[in-house]
Amino acid sequence: MRTFVHREQVTKVVFGSGTRSRIPEEADALGCRRVLVLCTPAQVDQAARIRDLLGAAAVGVFAEAAAHTPVAVTEKAVAYAATVRADSVLAVGGGSTIGLGKAIAVRTGLPQLALPTTYAGSEMTPILGETEGRRKTTRRLAEALLDTVVYDVDLTLTLPVATSVVSGINAMAHAVEALYAQDRDPVAFLMAGEAIDSLTRSLPVITRRPDDREARADALYGAWLAGTCLGAVGMALHHKVCHVLGGTFGLPHAETHSVVLPHVVAYNGPAAPEAVARMAQALPGDDPASGLFDFAGRLGAPRALRDLGMPESGITQAAELIVRDGYWNPRPVDRTAVRAFLTRAWAGEAPWTSPGDERLPFASVNEHSNHTGARHA
Repeated sequence: MRTFVHREQVTKVVFGSGTRSRIPEEADALGCRRVLVLCTPAQVDQAARIRDLLGAAAVGVFAEAAAHTPVAVTEKAVAYAATVRADSVLAVGGGSTIGLGKAIAVRTGLPQLALPTTYAGSEMTPILGETEGRRKTTRRLAEALLDTVVYDVDLTLTLPVATSVVSGINAMAHAVEALYAQDRDPVAFLMAGEAIDSLTRSLPVITRRPDDREARADALYGAWLAGTCLGAVGMALHHKVCHVLGGTFGLPHAETHSVVLPHVVAYNGPAAPEAVARMAQALPGDDPASGLFDFAGRLGAPRALRDLGMPESGITQAAELIVRDGYWNPRPVDRTAVRAFLTRAWAGEAPWTSPGDERLPFASVNEHSNHTGARHA
């Protein structure tokens, strides 16, 4: 008999085509009369259109959202919100903008809405990751959970293919970790499997036909499910690795997920057979780790950390930080193991997928280094 605890989400979700027209209605339903629109510098025009849609209910646009939610940017945004007497925030964009909305809400208690334009999925979680200096910390806070999320498939039709691919694989990572999370439950498992099916089905179509509305809807649906999973259950090794790499080396968030995911799946696979079996239903090939690596390659996603700007000399530092205060993981994690798979990920090599002998593939990092020609810091 399975024992579990299931947490229901309280976020209202509006999903469809043209649904951004409902933004004024949804803001009004929350009692919001002075909405501050948030975006990145690259999405000013899009945010301005939403501001115009809100009309008198909008008090301005703050267009300085940045990756990994720098605390300095949040403090500036909070001050601006106070200046314009905002009574709510509306994030228009992807994970960077939604993260800023959460950070503001946590500090001020303001209601928050989002109009996602990528497949990041963070809009469905109570997780807030913030960067100060070169250190990224992640917290799960009830105050970070959004009040309303409006998904408009039309806004994803012009999302560049390269961004769509890495954003979609980022969403897949949320679903993958939900399959073997410590606090997984039957509902989260079902949603995670459905999310992986939707994303593996839709992303190849999007690379061929970026304006395919059905494929875009399928991908956004998968991203919503994956984000919901991440909000319902805990994170494990994959997310810890990506948070460390992003916060320490400034690596792009979604691209880092794309590179790292196959390697963590290869490592955790022997300890998570049920998760492996479910992933195998969606991913062709001998095993899900290789399937993910090949899938990313076919879609043109990055597969090497060095291509994202990570220095080889940072591998040892990253391993130290990942092991320190690590998240729960289905397979025990040590510094040697992390250095070994980071070395492969840095070089863009395929994940190690040998059977789950706890001594392998991480028994001898030096031996592996000599074989691959990679140098350890």
